[in-house]
Amino acid sequence: MSRRSFDKAFKTAAVKLIIEESFSVNEVSVQLGLHANSLYRWVQEYEKYGDSVFPGKGSALFDAQYEIKKLEQENRYLGEELELLKKFRVFLKPSKKYDFNS
Repeated sequence: MSRRSFDKAFKTAAVKLIIEESFSVNEVSVQLGLHANSLYRWVQEYEKYGDSVFPGKGSALFDAQYEIKKLEQENRYLGEELELLKKFRVFLKPSKKYDFNS
Protein backbone atom coordinates (compact mmCIF):
# COMPACT_ATOMS: atom_id res chain seq x y z
CA MET A 1 0.00 0.00 0.00
CA SER A 2 1.49 3.32 -1.05
CA ARG A 3 1.56 6.32 1.19
CA ARG A 4 -1.06 8.92 0.35
CA SER A 5 0.02 12.50 -0.24
CA PHE A 6 -2.10 15.62 -0.11
CA ASP A 7 -1.58 18.99 -1.71
CA LYS A 8 -1.45 22.34 0.03
CA ALA A 9 -5.07 23.26 -0.79
CA PHE A 10 -6.44 20.04 0.74
CA LYS A 11 -4.39 20.38 3.92
CA THR A 12 -5.26 24.05 4.32
CA ALA A 13 -8.97 23.36 3.82
CA ALA A 14 -8.89 20.56 6.41
CA VAL A 15 -7.09 22.77 8.93
CA LYS A 16 -9.53 25.64 8.37
CA LEU A 17 -12.46 23.31 9.08
CA ILE A 18 -10.93 22.72 12.51
CA ILE A 19 -9.75 26.24 13.28
CA GLU A 20 -12.35 28.49 11.65
CA GLU A 21 -15.44 26.26 11.47
CA SER A 22 -14.84 24.77 14.95
CA PHE A 23 -15.21 21.15 13.89
CA SER A 24 -13.39 18.66 16.09
CA VAL A 25 -10.31 16.89 14.79
CA ASN A 26 -12.11 13.56 15.11
CA GLU A 27 -15.08 14.75 13.03
CA VAL A 28 -12.86 16.01 10.24
CA SER A 29 -10.65 12.91 10.30
CA VAL A 30 -13.68 10.60 9.93
CA GLN A 31 -15.23 12.70 7.14
CA LEU A 32 -11.98 12.96 5.17
CA GLY A 33 -10.71 9.46 5.93
CA LEU A 34 -7.54 10.69 7.60
CA HIS A 35 -5.76 9.72 10.77
CA ALA A 36 -6.36 12.25 13.55
CA ASN A 37 -2.61 12.53 14.25
CA SER A 38 -2.06 13.83 10.71
CA LEU A 39 -4.61 16.56 11.30
CA TYR A 40 -3.11 17.50 14.66
CA ARG A 41 0.31 17.83 12.97
CA TRP A 42 -1.15 19.92 10.12
CA VAL A 43 -2.86 22.25 12.61
CA GLN A 44 0.39 22.70 14.55
CA GLU A 45 2.30 23.48 11.35
CA TYR A 46 -0.40 25.92 10.23
CA GLU A 47 -0.30 27.73 13.57
CA LYS A 48 3.50 27.89 13.47
CA TYR A 49 4.04 28.92 9.82
CA GLY A 50 0.77 30.65 8.92
CA ASP A 51 0.05 31.15 5.21
CA SER A 52 3.51 29.91 4.18
CA VAL A 53 2.70 26.45 5.51
CA PHE A 54 3.00 23.32 3.35
CA PRO A 55 5.51 24.52 0.72
CA GLY A 56 7.07 22.22 -1.82
CA LYS A 57 5.59 18.77 -1.56
CA GLY A 58 3.11 19.75 1.11
CA SER A 59 5.40 19.59 4.13
CA ALA A 60 6.30 22.62 6.18
CA LEU A 61 9.64 21.04 6.92
CA PHE A 62 10.50 20.10 3.32
CA ASP A 63 12.43 23.27 2.50
CA ALA A 64 14.22 23.32 5.85
CA GLN A 65 15.21 19.66 5.52
CA TYR A 66 16.52 20.28 1.99
CA GLU A 67 18.60 23.23 3.19
CA ILE A 68 20.01 21.22 6.09
CA LYS A 69 20.94 18.37 3.77
CA LYS A 70 22.65 20.77 1.37
CA LEU A 71 24.63 22.41 4.19
CA GLU A 72 25.66 19.02 5.58
CA GLN A 73 27.02 18.03 2.16
CA GLU A 74 28.93 21.29 1.89
CA ASN A 75 30.29 20.84 5.42
CA ARG A 76 31.46 17.32 4.60
CA TYR A 77 33.15 18.55 1.40
CA LEU A 78 34.93 21.40 3.22
CA GLY A 79 36.05 19.00 5.96
CA GLU A 80 37.58 16.70 3.36
CA GLU A 81 39.32 19.68 1.74
CA LEU A 82 40.71 20.77 5.11
CA GLU A 83 42.05 17.29 5.82
CA LEU A 84 43.74 17.22 2.43
CA LEU A 85 45.35 20.61 3.06
CA LYS A 86 46.58 19.44 6.47
CA LYS A 87 48.28 16.45 4.86
CA PHE A 88 50.08 18.60 2.31
CA ARG A 89 50.87 21.68 4.40
CA VAL A 90 54.54 20.72 4.30
CA PHE A 91 54.53 21.63 0.63
CA LEU A 92 52.74 24.91 1.24
CA LYS A 93 55.23 26.37 3.74
CA PRO A 94 58.13 28.30 2.21
CA SER A 95 61.46 26.73 2.84
CA LYS A 96 64.16 28.70 4.66
CA LYS A 97 66.72 27.95 2.02
CA TYR A 98 64.50 29.65 -0.60
CA ASP A 99 63.59 32.68 1.49
CA PHE A 100 63.48 35.55 -1.00
CA ASN A 101 63.00 38.24 1.63
CA SER A 102 66.64 38.13 2.83
